[in-house]
Amino acid sequence: MKVENERLRIGKKIKSLRDINKLTQEKLGEKAGLSYKYIGELERGKVNVSLDSLVKIATALEISVDELFKKDDEQVIIKN
Repeated sequence: MKVENERLRIGKKIKSLRDINKLTQEKLGEKAGLSYKYIGELERGKVNVSLDSLVKIATALEISVDELFKKDDEQVIIKN
């Protein structure tokens, strides 16, 4: 498992969940207290994400942090 691949996978998961919630990068960033530019870089796997940022993103998406690590074929539980 390469670190770059995992960064990309988590970034794609964040983007997918953001899309499901009909949020722009700007809106997710606002809800999470993070820059929309940072959200975009995360989604593209360009930056390492801290645990603090993952917690903020998960909270903004109303999911648990472990949901961000689930594989694509595992069901994600969204609290709507």
